[in-house]
Amino acid sequence: MMQETGGLLHASVVFLLTAVLMVPLAKRLKLGAVLGYLLGGVLIGPSVLGLISQPDSISQLSELGVVMLMFIIGLELSPRRLWVMRRAVFGAGLSQVLLTGLVLGIIAWQGFGQGWKAAVIIGFGLALSSTAMGLQLLAERKEMTSPHGRQAFAILLFQDIAAIPLIAMVPALGAAQANSGTGGVQLLQMVASIGLVVIGGRYLLRPVFRIVAKTGLQEVSTATALLVVMGTAYLMEWAHVSMALGAFLAGMLLADSEYRHELESQIEPFKGLLLGLFFIGVGMSADLSLLLGHPVLIIGLSLLLLALKLPLLALVGRQIGQLDGMSALKLGLLLAAGGEFAFVLFGLARDNALFDRELHSILVLTITLSMALTPLILLALSQILTQAATIRPVPPEYHEVTDNQPRAVIVGMGRMGQIVARVLRAQRIPFVAFETEVDTISITRKIDNIAIFYGDPLRPGVLRSAGAEQAEFFIVATDNPDTNLHITQAIRARYPHMKVVSRARNRQHVHKLWDLGAMPVRETFHSSLEMCRRVMQGLGLKEEQIEARLHRFREHDEQLLMEQHKVYDDEAALFQSARQARAELETLFEADHIEKAPKVLQQEANTERDNKH
Repeated sequence: MMQETGGLLHASVVFLLTAVLMVPLAKRLKLGAVLGYLLGGVLIGPSVLGLISQPDSISQLSELGVVMLMFIIGLELSPRRLWVMRRAVFGAGLSQVLLTGLVLGIIAWQGFGQGWKAAVIIGFGLALSSTAMGLQLLAERKEMTSPHGRQAFAILLFQDIAAIPLIAMVPALGAAQANSGTGGVQLLQMVASIGLVVIGGRYLLRPVFRIVAKTGLQEVSTATALLVVMGTAYLMEWAHVSMALGAFLAGMLLADSEYRHELESQIEPFKGLLLGLFFIGVGMSADLSLLLGHPVLIIGLSLLLLALKLPLLALVGRQIGQLDGMSALKLGLLLAAGGEFAFVLFGLARDNALFDRELHSILVLTITLSMALTPLILLALSQILTQAATIRPVPPEYHEVTDNQPRAVIVGMGRMGQIVARVLRAQRIPFVAFETEVDTISITRKIDNIAIFYGDPLRPGVLRSAGAEQAEFFIVATDNPDTNLHITQAIRARYPHMKVVSRARNRQHVHKLWDLGAMPVRETFHSSLEMCRRVMQGLGLKEEQIEARLHRFREHDEQLLMEQHKVYDDEAALFQSARQARAELETLFEADHIEKAPKVLQQEANTERDNKH
């Protein structure tokens, strides 16, 4: 036990040290984080320093990074959005996989003398691209919302879905299980596991998250989010289905949930670390002795893979994705390398006697080298790729992928927050609302059908997942003055460009919000003035008199509030200011009455004369 603990601790320290040293160095050299992780893995792997002697021992753990990435992608895509994107996903994605798979398969069959079964697995396995690397490179280059970024997302999404039938197809083609009679059992396991994920995601997870949210314990919420992702991955692995696909399904079923942004903020830190571990694991698995023994073969195969996939991807991007030439080139460069699902597919092919071990090692090293070459090629062509691309209309379905660009963020969906939300929604102004009271969220979603989510806005991950950085206004409407102050302070520090409108309990609260640079709105001021209006109407005052007096009072009070802001922390000066203001207001109303009295008497006399006539 002590040896196992020491080994785990040793591996953890080595991985973290590699990430801390190699990634900043790679970023400084403008090579990108992905290449930093890959080179770090090669360095600590058995081929160089040998700090980690058994790379396969961390393969399952490293795959969790891809699993969490797919879960977050699922959270961004509800079934409704996926249907709207069907042309981008199932049109361009299906065309790319079929076209690339057939071309590469024919070359493996005719050009390299592989049997047709092995050629099918090689062709379609190499047709898949790396979701982890593609999205990471897009995020680093800030191109996720570009036309080629959206198209890359759609193609990668289809490839991840297509990995399932490909993985299921391998045992059927293989000789190892041809006569074992286990095919029907595996099919039953696959259907049962996917059914459990769909039913559980739709009917069980929301009640569970509601119960956890009511505890108010952050660590329990984090544990629940991790349990959903890792539990789904475990279930899918038991059924011999892609773990990543199960996580994607679970995320997609929770995409319309009120806990969507909370879940994403909980998973995001683990996803980043585990994705880094995945790339380190890929680098560790590289057999440098094979590369040194057959350098021409391995490098030639890697370059051939990139040279074949790039024009086919660009063709699909231009003809089906409606991209211009430069954007199609960027799409091809991003997705030309092999992907992580090919490792799984080729491993299964080896276990089912479709490949020998040498062919499997050559293919794995070819994919690894293609992944390492991609950031270098992008860096070498950076000047060409920065040229202005032809502006074409973006297909409407791409907007559905990244639609969380609110112009306003509302925190607190009580009485004030709900009114603000209803007014914004009536004007079709995009906004996102957050609340921590579970019952309020449920009632608001049922009655008003407002996009309200569970989440603590003081946590940066929650706001980031909702796209709050692009918002113009941040509306703080909770009924707790201290909470409003803390949120306002955090938002002003985090997003200094954003305008903050904050609910104020009293005058002292207004002064503190002003100090923070917010625009306070007094929660009872305007309603109290409306009550005064009703009372004066009942007392028989005319509408113009009521309006004039309320206007005078409002101006006087706002001016007083601004004057008191200079001394609001001096209690004696504040009381003296209030007493003087009261006397001034009485004098103003008296003068107003004296000034207007003759006019009122004259109006009454004229009215009486008109009545006589």
